[in-house]
Amino acid sequence: MFPIASSELIQIFRNRLVLITSLIIPVVVSAYFVRQHDTFADLGSLGYIAAIILFTITAFGLYTTAVTTLASRRQNLFLKRLRSTAATDTTILAGLLLPVVVIALIQVTAILTALAVVAGAPANIALLVVATIATLAMMIALALATAGLTNSPEHAQVTTLPVTLGVIAVASWVGITGTENLAGLKRLLPGGAATELTMNAWNGGVAVTDSLLLLAPTLGWVVVAVALATRLFRWEPRR
Repeated sequence: MFPIASSELIQIFRNRLVLITSLIIPVVVSAYFVRQHDTFADLGSLGYIAAIILFTITAFGLYTTAVTTLASRRQNLFLKRLRSTAATDTTILAGLLLPVVVIALIQVTAILTALAVVAGAPANIALLVVATIATLAMMIALALATAGLTNSPEHAQVTTLPVTLGVIAVASWVGITGTENLAGLKRLLPGGAATELTMNAWNGGVAVTDSLLLLAPTLGWVVVAVALATRLFRWEPRR
């Protein structure tokens, strides 16, 4: 797994388009939210800012880059070559995705730490970690499912748009309007429950047990996306 991951990390830093998409754009957008935290806190809350940062990084950085990577490696027959080795399918996927996951995790940690420094620490750091891990898992699963519908890296620019824009739109909707109205719908939409969980972790004021219940819709999307990925993702046959 680690040799594959090391090779993928090198490819990310060599590909300018992927580098801009996975590193520069998420950081620049997130830094803007941190800089304007007073304005966005008035619009929603500090928890809303944290949720938007989380989904900006995981949607543009993790999700889009993962789909592009898997489509590219399948198109250039790299997956076929990997499957001719003794590496299992799980090891291959873990190696391909590990670099983008680690990069996204570092970005989220760094930007949210900066937000905590300038605006105040979150009410429940442990719950925030849980929300972050659940969101990462959901976006990875959605990336695997989307990769099954993506024929090339260029095609990924189209196939990733609905989820990328959708989760950010849902996070903004939930973050600004809350869940007093249409709570069921907002929590069932991809990213809705994770946004509310992130807001609860940062803002406080909600019992931890009630917040943990919000993991169910997020993990539900993980299960659905993995099931779709199992049916859609096209592996090259082993030799």
